Amino acid sequence: MEHTEIGVVHTKVDRADPEAVAALSAYGVATIHEAMGRVGLMRPYLRPVYPTARMCGTAVTVLLQPGDNWMLHVAAEQVREGDVVVAACTTESEDGFFGELLATSLRARGCTGLVIDGGVRDVVDLERMDFPVFSRAVNAKGTVKATLGSVNVPVVCGNALVRPGDVVVADADGIVVVPRERAAEVAAASAAREANEEGKRAQFRAGTLGLDLYGMRGPLAELGLRYED
Repeated sequence: MEHTEIGVVHTKVDRADPEAVAALSAYGVATIHEAMGRVGLMRPYLRPVYPTARMCGTAVTVLLQPGDNWMLHVAAEQVREGDVVVAACTTESEDGFFGELLATSLRARGCTGLVIDGGVRDVVDLERMDFPVFSRAVNAKGTVKATLGSVNVPVVCGNALVRPGDVVVADADGIVVVPRERAAEVAAASAAREANEEGKRAQFRAGTLGLDLYGMRGPLAELGLRYED
């Protein structure tokens, strides 16, 4: 599969292991990103359309044409329980590709959210539904249904490569993509990182300074940092 394919719907998707997806859902985007080796983040211009939006699921990918949301309707047929839809565009577009009606359709298929490098609308309704959406823009401008794109091809969304079946986790801090074959490994690494941070948190609560916990005083002194009364 190539991300430049136009006019194709791939109906067979190798999704990440459901147990690994469930394990990843317990961790925040920042933790997963660090645990995975500081890779996989989408650009920070993709933001939640309401503050509490959060999602974790396997990707059904969509390649849209600018100002045309036809392929989102096509993608709805390919959604399974626990999927998230990840929509990229062949070129930059902030039109309102998605709203409450499509959210209702996707939710009926078991979809747990949408990431779109484009615009959305009906944000009050989306929040009322608690349907998580992360988008490039909020824009009332509507779209047409005239030009073919593709479904379930690799796409680049917010500068991150997303393949069908990869795990997408999104929260208030951003969006991270976990390759489907690494899902279990990254979940375990996230658990280890979380446990390590809890140990540090306890020391900070007890009054330990980061200067001492992280052994910073020596390197700072070597660089010439001095304290003066």
